[in-house]
Amino acid sequence: MVTVDDFDLKILQLVQVDNMMPQRAIADRIGLSAPAVARRLQQLRESGVIRRDIAIVNETAVARPLTIIVHVTTENERLDLLDAMKDRFLRCRQVQQCYYVTGEMDFILIVNVKDMAEYNEMTRELFFEGGNVKSFRTCVSMENVKTNGPIPL
Repeated sequence: MVTVDDFDLKILQLVQVDNMMPQRAIADRIGLSAPAVARRLQQLRESGVIRRDIAIVNETAVARPLTIIVHVTTENERLDLLDAMKDRFLRCRQVQQCYYVTGEMDFILIVNVKDMAEYNEMTRELFFEGGNVKSFRTCVSMENVKTNGPIPL
């Protein structure tokens, strides 16, 4: 298990908001040297505390404006069938997030599509042809108010 100290938490707070912030700027803000910040960032990445460095793309700018939240209920919760569904969701390029949950449904998916025609095609492949889906409910986001928020530290 990795030990994360107060300096690491301060670094993580900053890079969650701006991953391109220069290490010198981070150092100045938290009271460490730039080389110390560089070492800590490398350790946070190597240990898996920082899982990925990614760019967050404006969906509308790339003509993929629809965010859809899908509640999926399974027919059978046999482990091999659940694993097959998880694998299907992982491989689907439109599925941005997938949560296996407790409660009335079994999965919550966050999906990005260019239009309802693409969503319709995706549902046919993912839910009807893929199998083990008892039902699914679709909620179309009218506005993405907050996405990719930082983890509160």
